[in-house]
Amino acid sequence: MAIGQELSSIDFQSMIGGPLNAVIKAQAQSAQTSVDFIKSVGFNAPDAATNPGMPTMVTFTYDKPIESKDAAGVITVTPTPFTLTVPILTMLPIPFIRVEEVTIDFNAKINSIVESTTTSATDLSASLAVKGGWGPVSAELKCSYSNKKSTSASDKTERTYSLIIHVRAVQDELPAGMEKLLGVLENSIKEVPKAA
Repeated sequence: MAIGQELSSIDFQSMIGGPLNAVIKAQAQSAQTSVDFIKSVGFNAPDAATNPGMPTMVTFTYDKPIESKDAAGVITVTPTPFTLTVPILTMLPIPFIRVEEVTIDFNAKINSIVESTTTSATDLSASLAVKGGWGPVSAELKCSYSNKKSTSASDKTERTYSLIIHVRAVQDELPAGMEKLLGVLENSIKEVPKAA
């Protein structure tokens, strides 16, 4: 088979389309993983039709120094306990993975070797014998000729294919809706003095 025919028989559509389809499916799976992360970490499970799920909040208690002045103008610093309530979704990196670049390298190495061997042999032999005596003289001639020719041919084709796929994924920017949601959640951060 000629090398051109050999290359034309390769299914490039499957070789290139297969990895690209796999990348698209991986991108969809990554998006679904991000949705599952936001649902499971950022919100409580809904318990009824009227409670679709509230944001998961983390509450911290800490002492905050509060300054106060008395009538004489003396400043006193008193540690006062405060509580801070923060939506947990605003404290965690949200995974948004995007495939930025896909490189497909295909290498084909085809070696075609044709060997042909021809051998020939020729053999000629002759002999002459003469007999004489009182009677008639006789002569005898012996001759032989042989010719041998043999031809052998062999065809050898070596094929080596390699397919290398490079995928580069990066952390994508937050979608506009997610930024808006985080903005709303940040507004719900509350710092209040701890009740006695």
